[in-house]
Amino acid sequence: MKAIVTAPGGLDALKLVDLPDPGRPGPGEIRVALHGSSLNFHDLGVASGRTPTEGRILMADGAGAVQEVGEGVTEFRPGNHVVSCFFPDWQDGPPLPGGFSRTPGDGIDGFAVEYAVRPATAFTLAPKGFSHVEAATITTAGLTAWRALVEIGRLKAGDTVLALGTGGVSIYALQIARATGARVAITSSSDEKLERAKQLGAEFTVNYKEHADWGKKVFDWTDGRGVDHVVEVGGPGTLAQSIQAVRMGGSITMIGVLTGIRGEVPTAALASRQATLSGILVGSRRQQQDFVRALDCGLFRPVIDKVFPLEKLADAFRYEMSGGHFGKIGVEW
Repeated sequence: MKAIVTAPGGLDALKLVDLPDPGRPGPGEIRVALHGSSLNFHDLGVASGRTPTEGRILMADGAGAVQEVGEGVTEFRPGNHVVSCFFPDWQDGPPLPGGFSRTPGDGIDGFAVEYAVRPATAFTLAPKGFSHVEAATITTAGLTAWRALVEIGRLKAGDTVLALGTGGVSIYALQIARATGARVAITSSSDEKLERAKQLGAEFTVNYKEHADWGKKVFDWTDGRGVDHVVEVGGPGTLAQSIQAVRMGGSITMIGVLTGIRGEVPTAALASRQATLSGILVGSRRQQQDFVRALDCGLFRPVIDKVFPLEKLADAFRYEMSGGHFGKIGVEW
């Protein structure tokens, strides 16, 4: 079976290899024929060599169809469409220690492969009617936005949300917020992308390249109250503006580090806002199941910018690095 694995040299050295078939599932396991994945910033770090792991099968997100179930498996049956979990050991409850040591495509082999045999608990059902590529987007980006806004933020109709940029997590945040009846402000350096965000329901947009004080502009949009929730994907380079935008007692959920992993936290400004700053990494299997049930109501479908064949995975990562995408980038085979 074909798979894409890492090798020294980064994207230019990614290998399409032929691996032995994983065989039949054992007790508690399922065999899945994989057909789709989606790209995340985390995957790019592994593929480009920033997280050196030689010979690792790439991709945290994986979606496909169950071919066979092992003894004792009752949750799935052959033919079910399923999607992987970013933290396969985190079933429910508080986060587990261990970092990415058990994350597919990083600490363990991922889903850029034709077939996989894994514990049944490493998957959930896919949303009804979703393509495999669409389903794969919920594993990391979708669940992160869901946990930030619904599980932690307790988002409700009439709330205001600020999403930074127009990548996968931010567009999911926009869609979840609008489906809940919340109002959304969003940032980008591209006026074209901001227009697309408006078509998805964003009420207020601001080009951060043209307005360095975008946090104040979002604050003013709320008539001086501030937004209830900030989905913060930038990190130290954007946090000060996010604090400027949030309301007294509001919440900022730190998800990404696109502007770096170190920097100053404007503690006085955060304290004066009496805002909550939370750091999160994706979510548990139970939270993913809750998200799937919500998507089964037909609220929306994910935004897929472009889909690449598996053999062109390196090109897909280069496209991600260009920053030209809106929403998610998919891979299918």
